[in-house]
Amino acid sequence: MDIRVLQYFLAVAREESITRAAESLHMTQPPLSRQLKDLEDEIGKQLLIRGGKKVTLTEDGILLRKRAEEIIALMEKTKNELASSDENIGGDIYIGSAETDAFSMIADIAKDLQHSYPLIRYHIYSGDAGHITERLDKGLIDFGLLVEPFDVTKYDYIRLPVKDTWGILMPADSPLARKDSIRAEDLWDLPLIISHQTVSSAEMAAWLHRNISELNIVAFYDLIYNASRFVKSGLGYAVTLDKLTNTDEDSHLCFRPLSPTLEAGLCIAWKRYQVFSRAAEKFLKEFQVRFSMNEESSQRIL
Repeated sequence: MDIRVLQYFLAVAREESITRAAESLHMTQPPLSRQLKDLEDEIGKQLLIRGGKKVTLTEDGILLRKRAEEIIALMEKTKNELASSDENIGGDIYIGSAETDAFSMIADIAKDLQHSYPLIRYHIYSGDAGHITERLDKGLIDFGLLVEPFDVTKYDYIRLPVKDTWGILMPADSPLARKDSIRAEDLWDLPLIISHQTVSSAEMAAWLHRNISELNIVAFYDLIYNASRFVKSGLGYAVTLDKLTNTDEDSHLCFRPLSPTLEAGLCIAWKRYQVFSRAAEKFLKEFQVRFSMNEESSQRIL
């Protein structure tokens, strides 16, 4: 399967037209159509439904588009890594992160590193643990900032010296906002908005003294920003980490911590036996300099 043909296929998927894709690729339509037909023959699957005005993807085509995007991204990442030199370190560092205030630590390191290596660029991807670890496993990112718990067996990691605090995001005029902290029984009968990751959290279930399935869940989210719009509308109360949402007076929202306190540890993780670019290696070494490490906080020292 040729990389160039995958790029042709992605152009057609993007433009939804062989004619427009050919124009964007600066080639004529007949050879593009032939390349796509050869690709389908090679795979043994129909990838495109050629309609009168629009080309759509079959289920197999949708899968190939996802994999092709990953292949192209990994190829570009590798090219950029190889282009760097010891004398002139630059290139791209790819970081995935869950929503956490601790990302400011990464931002501080990136800022300081930029003074010595101004040619380094950063690509930031946001998502829950599932999205981040998927990208780590496929080599699409170098590091993942993850909220515990997650399966650490496949990764080397550094545990950060901070923790996030779980609590409830709610309208500031809610009766519950009069409390300094929130107990489990306060939530049992309320409409709740929780993250997809929280669904499988044994720690949260133990704190609640309930199975998640027994609660009144009205919405699930990946990123809290959009979930906070639901909270503001009055749909429900969001179970979330602190310092992620604006709770100033003009936001009409407030955050109250859980009681007893429930905290989440944080790790910067990477694939075991990962071969880093020179830029990513500099980033990790700088991270190690910042934080004192022992056998519990780090599983690898370069």
